[in-house]
Amino acid sequence: MAAAPLDLPTIRRAPKVLLHEHLDGGLRPATLIELAREIGYAGLPTGDPGELATWFKPPPGEGGRSLVRYLEAFTHTLAVMQTSEAIERVAAESVEDLAADGIVYAEVRFAPEQHLREGLTLDDVVDAAVAGVQRGSANCPIVVELLLSGMRQAARSVEIAELAVRHRDAGVAGFDVAGPEKGYPPTRYLDAFQLIAHENFHFTIHAGEAFGLPSIWEALQWCGAERLGHGVRIVDDITVAPDGRVTLGRLATYVRDRRIPLEMCPTSNVDTGAVASLAEHPIELLKRLRFRVTLNTDNRLMSNISLSDEFASMVTTFGWDLADMEWLTLNAIKSAFHPFDGRLRIINEQVKPGYARLRAESAAAELGAG
Repeated sequence: MAAAPLDLPTIRRAPKVLLHEHLDGGLRPATLIELAREIGYAGLPTGDPGELATWFKPPPGEGGRSLVRYLEAFTHTLAVMQTSEAIERVAAESVEDLAADGIVYAEVRFAPEQHLREGLTLDDVVDAAVAGVQRGSANCPIVVELLLSGMRQAARSVEIAELAVRHRDAGVAGFDVAGPEKGYPPTRYLDAFQLIAHENFHFTIHAGEAFGLPSIWEALQWCGAERLGHGVRIVDDITVAPDGRVTLGRLATYVRDRRIPLEMCPTSNVDTGAVASLAEHPIELLKRLRFRVTLNTDNRLMSNISLSDEFASMVTTFGWDLADMEWLTLNAIKSAFHPFDGRLRIINEQVKPGYARLRAESAAAELGAG
């Protein structure tokens, strides 16, 4: 008898690892409303938490979903994250929410340069986020580290890279560049990436999300990225014949051979139009071909999801099971910027025992049903 499909409570109990999550994309709707009220920000479309969550992601068929709406959402979240107190609160609540979702390790990224409107310095912003992470994780079985993003359309990538290095022993695990890929190739930020590399530090690059193979190639072969943020367009270098035979191009072969992690965010990709539907998302093909795939949320508020929701969607869409979940979770923790000893502890003390426990429960339930 085949095992029953994974249900959401079981998925939520499973230990999970998150590598691609934006701090300003994960606010609680109620917190966003409260912070807006405190500073007199009148730009929110509604003051009702439920309605606001629906505004960020209308149900299918309502016609309100678009990349413009998706990006407009950040105007609202950034507007209320301009004080140390607000940043700390958002970071603390983010950690609490991730822990409640069964996540045992997470890397949360944000762009400090976008939080300076009320006079904070870059270091003030990072200190506030670190304080929030420490407060949120104080009583939770979760490790959370920050990644600092430089925005492509700005000219501060070296400054943000220096900032990341400055806080590397105080809660910051690495560097990233984010923002529009088109017109802003990774090679524009070589100085920042070289600075990070010279400091023996870590970085990932948003590449291959809405733009194609050249973005991925530059991120890897010119910039030396350790991971690819999204990396969806690597599928453009893979050919599937009518008889099912698969041929990998040289770049896709390189990515697979070198075990370069792909920080994939299927629901977000559908929401932004990078992929037409979950069923058409390449994550299943890439998983089947044994690329180092990881599953992520990107922006929980904008996509109205948790990582458990994302796994549940994969179960529904592609028939994933507990073994698939464990494989992707191990991919993620192996690819984390956390020190090696810490990764081993998480694997041996949380991930492997957690999945072993769930497998045993599943086996016992099947025996009982028989």
